[in-house]
Amino acid sequence: MTFPDQSFDDAAAYTAAYFERVRAAQASVDGDRVASAALVLEEAYARRSTLFVCGNGGSASISNHLVCDHSKLIQTDTNLLPKTVSLAANIEMITAIANDISYDDVFVYQLSTLAEKGDVLMTVSSSGESENVVRAAGWARDHGMDVIALTGFSGGRSSQLATVNVHVKGDNYGVIEDVHQSIMHLLGQYIRQSRMGEEVIGERKF
Repeated sequence: MTFPDQSFDDAAAYTAAYFERVRAAQASVDGDRVASAALVLEEAYARRSTLFVCGNGGSASISNHLVCDHSKLIQTDTNLLPKTVSLAANIEMITAIANDISYDDVFVYQLSTLAEKGDVLMTVSSSGESENVVRAAGWARDHGMDVIALTGFSGGRSSQLATVNVHVKGDNYGVIEDVHQSIMHLLGQYIRQSRMGEEVIGERKF
């Protein structure tokens, strides 16, 4: 069974049940895998490699949000200048590829145009099975890139292609995406504070 598996007539009761699922999903995340993902990102940012990010639907929104937080916030008070690109951001390019070639290729086409060996791909997919995400991950691994996969449900093929798979145990898209968003935020905040002086951290808002 998945959540919800019954009808709720009371929004307050649904709220309590939903947030309980979010707490359980947060608790399922392996901190060591998050640490591995943070190391991959920090090393990529330090050597001025590019992080590419992709996802569909709500996961596309997380991809676009990451560009703001990791590009802008991480460089504030640090010596890092992260280069990040969301493959879900350029709707003109996405629709052209989808219309002329295939929606399955909207991410891998851009990646094959822009990426270089040593760059990093982060995929955001609750199912881990979106064909356009899987194709991008496979291409990245075949071309010397590390792949960080944020997944949920059973993990799908994305989890098998990843250098680092940060998995969220959950069976509700909203819950999984909430936790993926948190992981995106905390990775950026962790990397930022790790490059800041102790006296500065307490003076800043994160």
